[in-house]
Amino acid sequence: MLDTYGRKYVNPLIEVGAKFFLKMRLKANHITFLALLIGILTFIFIYFDMKYLAVIVLWISGYLDAVDGAMARKSKNTTDFGTLMDITFDRIVEISVILALAFKFEGIRMNLIVLTMCILISMTIFLTVGALSEKKGIKSFYYQAGVAERTEGFILFSFMIIFTNYVGYITNIFSLMIIVTVIQRMLEAKKILDK
Repeated sequence: MLDTYGRKYVNPLIEVGAKFFLKMRLKANHITFLALLIGILTFIFIYFDMKYLAVIVLWISGYLDAVDGAMARKSKNTTDFGTLMDITFDRIVEISVILALAFKFEGIRMNLIVLTMCILISMTIFLTVGALSEKKGIKSFYYQAGVAERTEGFILFSFMIIFTNYVGYITNIFSLMIIVTVIQRMLEAKKILDK
C-alpha cells in the first residue's frame, strides 16, 4: 500500500540516488547486485545481535532496490533480465532476514514458515498476474497493489529485528497482512483475467 500511494513522496530521494550512480557510470544491474549484497548483510547482523545495524543495511538495500529501477528508466535501459534480477534478489534478501530470525529464535520457526508460505502465495499471484496481464505500469510489468507491499514488509521486518520479545506476534501480524493482500490480489486478478 505504501509503495503504491507513498512513492510520490520519496521519489525525489530515489531520483537523487539514480542521478548519482548514473554520473558514476554505473548501470542499474550493478545497483541491483549491490542491493542484494548489502541486503544479505542483514542476516549476519541479525545473527550477531547487531539489531540496529541490521535494520540500517536492510533499508539501504531497499533504497537501492528502488534506485536501480529509476536508473533503468532514466537511461532508457530497462530489460527483462533486470526485472528478473530485481524480483529474485528481493526474495533472497527477505529469505535472509527470515533465516536469520529462524536461527536466532527456535520457538517461532513455525510462525516464520507460515510467513514464508504467505509470501510465496502472494508473490505467485503477483507474478502470474503481471505475466498474464497486458496492463503496464511504472514498472516493466503490471504491479498489483496490496496491504502488504515491500515497504510494509521492511517496516515489519524492522520491528521483528528490534523488538525480539514480540517477534512471534509481529510475525503473525505480518502473515495476516499478507493473507489480506492475497485476497485483494485474487479478487483483482479475477476482474483482470476472467474476461
